[in-house]
Amino acid sequence: MAENKIESQQTPRRVYVDYNATTPLKPAVKAAVIEDLEVYGNASSMHASGRLAHARVEQARSAVEKLLGAPAGTVIFTSGGSESNNTVFQAMRRLASGPDGRPLAAGRNEFITTAIEHPCVLNSAQYLKSLGFKVIILPVDGYGKLRMDELQKVLSDKTLFVSVMAANNEIGTIQNIKEIAGMARAAGAWMHTDAVQAVGKIPLSVEDLGVDYLTMSAHKIYGPKGVGALYVRKGAPLSALIHGGHQEDGLRAGTYNNIGILGFGRAAAIAAAEVETYGREISALRDRLRAGLAAAIPSIKINGHPDDLLPNTLNVSFPGAEGEAILLSMDIMGIEASTGSACASGSLEPSHVLLAIGVGPELAHGSIRFSLGWGNSAGDIDYIIETLPPIIARLRAMSTLTPDAVH
Repeated sequence: MAENKIESQQTPRRVYVDYNATTPLKPAVKAAVIEDLEVYGNASSMHASGRLAHARVEQARSAVEKLLGAPAGTVIFTSGGSESNNTVFQAMRRLASGPDGRPLAAGRNEFITTAIEHPCVLNSAQYLKSLGFKVIILPVDGYGKLRMDELQKVLSDKTLFVSVMAANNEIGTIQNIKEIAGMARAAGAWMHTDAVQAVGKIPLSVEDLGVDYLTMSAHKIYGPKGVGALYVRKGAPLSALIHGGHQEDGLRAGTYNNIGILGFGRAAAIAAAEVETYGREISALRDRLRAGLAAAIPSIKINGHPDDLLPNTLNVSFPGAEGEAILLSMDIMGIEASTGSACASGSLEPSHVLLAIGVGPELAHGSIRFSLGWGNSAGDIDYIIETLPPIIARLRAMSTLTPDAVH
């Protein structure tokens, strides 16, 4: 009887809405990875197996460059977004250092970034600050937008480097990187953008943006984990973070990750072909979710810019309910979302992004990021809209805080 009862229980529908944390391999990418398992040669070797691996690596590089609208030979393969960002920051540190490694007393030695960057950028900036460099962390407005007047105030002939993310991973706000890059260039500074969340979701071109460096990661565009890329404008300074062999023109040593790179190339080619369709179809699902939650749950707050927003991202605060309790309750019902950045999920602190846009600590703790992707359907969205209201009502009934009391 017990066995029959267990077998008759229905498993909740599984709805994955955490695509900003990572994406599954697209079927075509998975097939390419399986096929390329046979490409085992070292891409640095001169024999036939090595030449085949090298040719496949260069084919993948061309696909990534096409996705970025970048000239040939401007993309370096790395292990991911964090390594790419660290490579640029450490290269800039060396430019701003004297022979003793200490900050230059004169010349360009100041760094600018924003308060809502990914932890790998903010922590890189804080490390430079600990070494004695001047690091300016600019505030953003209530939508998460960098105010151009604030940037203009701090740009000077001391500014070496400006780093502003193309789109925020938690609230989805898109920055005007083209304008920011133009201001940085006019001041004589180098410009970097962390575009990990933007690439493949919105059309972009490094030539149009005018950036000197751009970071991306394969596992955000339905490619494999453990591989990323750094675009470096021709003539822009760069020094190696990892020293060793001659790979990537001596700028990133280590045996090529054939399987990862080849899968990355396939994912990049698909993303380039689908980016317009992605924007149209995924944004329709996001808008359906936003309208449905707003109609079904009272006193919620939508975070992020209403228009300049990634097609797939919706960040919602639920006053009177705690974020981890919401997540666990949704998970029981098969809904997989996030409270913010996956890289900060081990922290008990409220989201630095939400605090930076003026959301109070209590409300920030009650915020959920829904990030949609190709695996989602209208039925998934309707399931969330149906499932979440009773969860929020139950958690609010248990809370000592009322929805109206939390700001």
